[in-house]
Amino acid sequence: QVQLVESGGGLVQAGDSLRLSCAASVRTFNNYAMGWFRRAPGKEREFVAAISWIGGTTYYTDSVKGRFTISRDNAKKMVYLQMNSLKPDDTAAYYCAAGDWRSVLAGRPDSWGQGTQVTVSS
Repeated sequence: QVQLVESGGGLVQAGDSLRLSCAASVRTFNNYAMGWFRRAPGKEREFVAAISWIGGTTYYTDSVKGRFTISRDNAKKMVYLQMNSLKPDDTAAYYCAAGDWRSVLAGRPDSWGQGTQVTVSS
């Protein structure tokens, strides 16, 4: 029911920045909590960040705290992930997710995006 399309991935060097974007095709976007997950080759999916529907509450995995910032623009039905000081360990396919707060944090969102690849060279 909720279609999510990510963009903004690419190949960068360690220390560079990228901004990922996720566009949602729902009329009631403000009722959804949003999140970002990532999956590196040979590894399991990992939670990265989440933001509540009102935008006032965020949560990050420890490895990205201080470097990544999740934000949303409900008028534009967009969620963003600003990634600074990128490290090779950040290399992964990044996926946008939508659902209620609990389901997103648990990795069980209502919807997933198709993913966008982020590759960070050393």
